[in-house]
Amino acid sequence: MSTELQPAAGEASAAADDERAQTRQFVTFVVGNEAFGVHMDPVQEIIRMPEIVRVPLAPPSLHGLANLRGRVLPIISLRRIFGAEEVAADESTRALVIDIGQPLGFVVDRIASVVSVEAASIGGVEGIRATIDSDLLSGVLKDVGGFAMVMVLDFERLIAREFAQIAALVRGEATHQVQDSRTQSEEEADSDELQLVNFSVEDQEYAIDIASVQEIVQVPESIAHVPNAPAHVIGLMTLRERLLPLLSLRRLFQLPDRALDDGSRIVVVTLGQTAVGLVTDSVSEVLRVRKDAVDAMPAMLARHDDLAEITQICRLDSGRRLVSILAPDSLAQHAAVEAVLQEVSAMNAERDNQVDDADRNDEEEQIVVFRLAEGEFGVPIESVQEIVRIPEQLSRVPKAPSFVEGVINLRGAVLPVIDQRQRLGLPTIERNDRQRIMVFLIEGIRTGFIVDSVTEVLKLRKRDIEPAPRLSGEQARLLGRVANLEQQKRMIQLIEPVHLLDEADRADLAAMHDKDRKKN
Repeated sequence: MSTELQPAAGEASAAADDERAQTRQFVTFVVGNEAFGVHMDPVQEIIRMPEIVRVPLAPPSLHGLANLRGRVLPIISLRRIFGAEEVAADESTRALVIDIGQPLGFVVDRIASVVSVEAASIGGVEGIRATIDSDLLSGVLKDVGGFAMVMVLDFERLIAREFAQIAALVRGEATHQVQDSRTQSEEEADSDELQLVNFSVEDQEYAIDIASVQEIVQVPESIAHVPNAPAHVIGLMTLRERLLPLLSLRRLFQLPDRALDDGSRIVVVTLGQTAVGLVTDSVSEVLRVRKDAVDAMPAMLARHDDLAEITQICRLDSGRRLVSILAPDSLAQHAAVEAVLQEVSAMNAERDNQVDDADRNDEEEQIVVFRLAEGEFGVPIESVQEIVRIPEQLSRVPKAPSFVEGVINLRGAVLPVIDQRQRLGLPTIERNDRQRIMVFLIEGIRTGFIVDSVTEVLKLRKRDIEPAPRLSGEQARLLGRVANLEQQKRMIQLIEPVHLLDEADRADLAAMHDKDRKKN
């Protein structure tokens, strides 16, 4: 009788572990006419092509930024990296989320399969003919998943070559500092001026001291009706989980109603202990005016009940423009408005009692939001000197720096104006009425930047702001943070104004200012 020897249980388990160790799993995918693979370990997930936000000054291979469950995810085009022809995303397009220190989404034409390959079957890249740089490959799989050859991408090398800032961040070498461009002497120089938020109602100009303005927001999709409210209280909206009563300035000023549209804005001001939204036709600019250009409302008119909210008149353009300045506190003196404010205040107080300490202690940051191309950008409100309209024609200055679009006369001083689109490498557009000049004081140099439009002033919770992915040196300095408003499906890239001009540009503008001062 013969006996067949069987391996012991421990030996069988060790043999199985050894076999598994010799087998590796790869995700295979297609880009253009080529098949690629990546080891399963760094693959975090595979998602459909998300909505993206474009990023100026980023490498050409970057599609933009997307929101992945509350986290900012850079989306990168492998077609662009490989020099393949651009194609529109379709139902097969996927983003392969690779995590090598920081999650990144790589767009592929389609996912093919997940394959198991014995380690001995992975060949080298020597001598292969491929349409991409072989330095980006770590091996070749042959006759797997229906493909004669699958090239294994080394994403660590790819990231190091295409996105040096990300590679540095993974190694822990990247740092970021936010600098304050305003000095005490500059703030003291502003003390004899007022900053006013300028808006229009029925083609008439009004303004409110910016110190009274909490923020400026767009009209929401729905407004809740308030029963038995006065006619000029048009309803309630929710602003960051609090109720905000909306007052129609048209109705308050006894002007005909007009349907709200994309240009309408809500100026949020504080009346006593409660915020209220003033519904305007449009917000035009932020004015910086000398106090001696502001006069009290003439006594005869000040006694008129219809003008009780208007306490001052501002004279602009040598008196050719008169802007009525509203006193928000006067609005609260209407008995009917006061009743609504008390009711809303009580409702908000009840809600506050249910809010946990983390939400209550969350700090906020106020930003001015503007648009460029398809993107939304923001700057800290304290960095904005003023926002003014673009004149019909910008004056050219001989021997001005090449990046200066022209100059305007701003209260007797020459203001150099730079096209922000050109600065960020975005396509230029024709001048239009929605464009504005945002004026910043950058290390003592007052400079204007043209933007497509200024849309609102927002208060952001600190927890909604996070460092932006580092995609290039210039982008990292200028666009160092991003506000990810997941519930609103918005992503606002935050600009550090001090980095709008580099050292050489500041020197050129300083020389230009010196020439102007000597000439005058």
